[in-house]
Amino acid sequence: MTGLILFFLLVAVLIGWIVLTYNGLVKLKNLVEEGWSGIETQLKRRANLIPNLVEAVKGYAAHERETFDSVTTLRTRSEQAATVGDRAEMEGQLGLALGRLLAVAEGYPELRASENFADLQQSLSEIENDIQLSRRYYNGTVRNLNTMIEQVPSNFIAGMFNFQKAEFFEIEDPADRAVPSVSL
Repeated sequence: MTGLILFFLLVAVLIGWIVLTYNGLVKLKNLVEEGWSGIETQLKRRANLIPNLVEAVKGYAAHERETFDSVTTLRTRSEQAATVGDRAEMEGQLGLALGRLLAVAEGYPELRASENFADLQQSLSEIENDIQLSRRYYNGTVRNLNTMIEQVPSNFIAGMFNFQKAEFFEIEDPADRAVPSVSL
């Protein structure tokens, strides 16, 4: 009789552990999705700001057509990226192009003095900070999920229920890691 009680107790503990581990994995997966949503929101805010920034600079520096086209093209490519890695790569290139755009603007004192341009630069600076914070949050949740998926014994549950490791949002090319310089 005691052996039977012990057996059922052991089965109950095992089932409880499976449920808790599964729920922990689901929670982490949802946090990763939430984190990615936050990044996408900030990237969309930046993408929406770019046309205004390009138009402001274009009015003063019409001969910088290549820079404007580059920013516009990269903005479109970034929004169409299919994976986290592709999006990170495009965003890195877009950041460099924005840096070049702002460098062009530095050559026009009347543009820098424009209140509209100053507001756009301030907004871009705030958005870049928000993107960085969102990326940190997302990568932290990815780290936690991936750790739980790989650690014993939770890796058995992750494997049984087909939990997949998430991809970090990171920029691999060191040159792309440069944040656009936004001088106020």
